[in-house]
Amino acid sequence: MLTSTSNRDHVAFKKLLRGTVAAAICASVAAWGMSAPASAQAPGKIPELASTSFAWLSVGADWRDPPAGLRGPIKPDPDHRYHGNLDGPGQVTLRLGNYKDPVLKPWAAAQMKASNDEAISGKRAVPFAAQARCYPGGVPGQLLYPAEPFYFIQKPQQVWMIWQRDQMVRRVFLTDKHSEKVKPSWFGESIGHYENGDTLVIDTIGLSTENSYIDNFRTPHTTKLHVVERIKLAADGKGLEALVKVDDPDTFNETLYMVQRWRKVDNPLHETVCAENNGDIFNQNLFPMPEAKKFDF
Repeated sequence: MLTSTSNRDHVAFKKLLRGTVAAAICASVAAWGMSAPASAQAPGKIPELASTSFAWLSVGADWRDPPAGLRGPIKPDPDHRYHGNLDGPGQVTLRLGNYKDPVLKPWAAAQMKASNDEAISGKRAVPFAAQARCYPGGVPGQLLYPAEPFYFIQKPQQVWMIWQRDQMVRRVFLTDKHSEKVKPSWFGESIGHYENGDTLVIDTIGLSTENSYIDNFRTPHTTKLHVVERIKLAADGKGLEALVKVDDPDTFNETLYMVQRWRKVDNPLHETVCAENNGDIFNQNLFPMPEAKKFDF
């Protein structure tokens, strides 16, 4: 039986990466990732996702539309035009989600409206964003982390996804069955397999709900959230695309589909710490960062 150990993995891996140890681990990652086929259950060609010399950098921090005919992601509130960093010249505005989208159950719409109202009223100058306030992004929200890259480690029984920011680790078990009981956690329990020599398919359940959203518009979910990601390597090896399927019968009236893309960048693994010099220095009533209640040692 598998165990959801995302939080323990994060803490343990972060300790290992302190200071100059990160460089040594990068070298071992390469040897580890290339020493064997990445899936014992899927013989044949495996997509080369792991390296110490390159990483994957997201192309934007918002979901793209899926292929025609599929229900897409939550959009910005039509009453408050959104202008993002990648939208050309102009003042960047706050992300306010469309709480009136008919796909939302009433409780989810009300929660999103309350979050929007906080920002509109000025009560909180910047709404919650996991990457800005040092929280894990959850699944699938973690795929939207911008500005800093993420990496893969591929082993016969597991695939690790490691984000440079705080060295957050998500583990995918290469098996075809979830545990009988899964305790909710930040990244839940992910199982996966390879398809067609170019695609990693990930199935995730057991996701916690506190400060966890499927996007940067703060669209919530319940513990019934079920996420399937199809992460495909581009034919030229220079890009990745994920088609993400989201089901949650207690939050959404139908299945959502979203797309995210990354480009390959030359970037060895560095250590970055979100909480350093990241306080509310302008008194904007920012969402508080997570703090440990006791020392690690």
